[in-house]
Amino acid sequence: MRCSVIGAGSWGTALAIHLAKCGHDVTLWDRNPDRVAQMNTSRSNPRYLKDFTFPTTLTATSNLTQALQQDMVVPALPSHALREVLTPVAHHLPAHTTLAVATKGIESGSLLTMDGVMKEVFGPEVMPRLTILYGPSFAAELAAGKPTAVAVAGRDDTAQITADAFHSNSFRAYHTDDMVGVCVGGSLKNVMAIACGISDGLDLGTNARAAIITRGLAEITRLAVTMGANPLTMMGLAGMGDLVLTCTGNLSRNRRVGLALGQGRTLKDILDELGEVAEGVVTAESGYQLSQKLNIELPITKEVYEIIHNNKPATIALRDLLTRDRRAERDN
Repeated sequence: MRCSVIGAGSWGTALAIHLAKCGHDVTLWDRNPDRVAQMNTSRSNPRYLKDFTFPTTLTATSNLTQALQQDMVVPALPSHALREVLTPVAHHLPAHTTLAVATKGIESGSLLTMDGVMKEVFGPEVMPRLTILYGPSFAAELAAGKPTAVAVAGRDDTAQITADAFHSNSFRAYHTDDMVGVCVGGSLKNVMAIACGISDGLDLGTNARAAIITRGLAEITRLAVTMGANPLTMMGLAGMGDLVLTCTGNLSRNRRVGLALGQGRTLKDILDELGEVAEGVVTAESGYQLSQKLNIELPITKEVYEIIHNNKPATIALRDLLTRDRRAERDN
């Protein structure tokens, strides 16, 4: 296939490298022409994943209209940039092109998951061609060819096309029709990763981390099911799989943000040092606002939101979580 990946961050670069290794002709889009020239000259991405050489079938471009003229387009942009980048060129998307969205998050303002954003950007007629690719997958490990498994959500025939395009001996792609569940699971897990990082930064121990992961999964399931998801999706790759990886893996940007917050550093300093987007920072706010809109209780999400956006001390947030009224485990 002819494929394009829109967004040359670490995740987009890893996806482009992987697709090229699968035998596809791949274009990697970056808005900056100087960075594009540097990538094509060095045959790598010096800014992200600089130690991984581009396969011969991978080239970079800054021409977004050209990048859309492919059999498959893979948006891998930060959630806050997805609409902004794609709206001006949406009318250039060919009618046959499959979309495989690898952007995770809940958009600020609209409170839409990424499938909803794509529906508004390209129109409802794009939905039969839309898929969502989420799951436990660190960019560096994918680029290195280490074993990885993801979920591809969409209409069955289209999800099969995307899954087949990405599937390889080291990368297993499982298809599902539960787009809502995959989107919610792959978005809120970043908030839980920040919570786990804060807990570890406060040296609260592995018991606390396990509790956050488990009760975090309950929150994610509560929101997803309310929005129409199959609860079993939360037991899969885009639910429990992505949650465990992001909450425990040292390559997790969101976990690192939480660690630093727990150690008393300011969010600005943390993000400046990180140099990449940590989606959980945005999703903490949009996820909390969505819970308010739907009248759903998401206590961990609420406290992470308060810490990040209202400067609530982490120790006070912890106290408020631990002093909540006791309840039955399966209560909604």
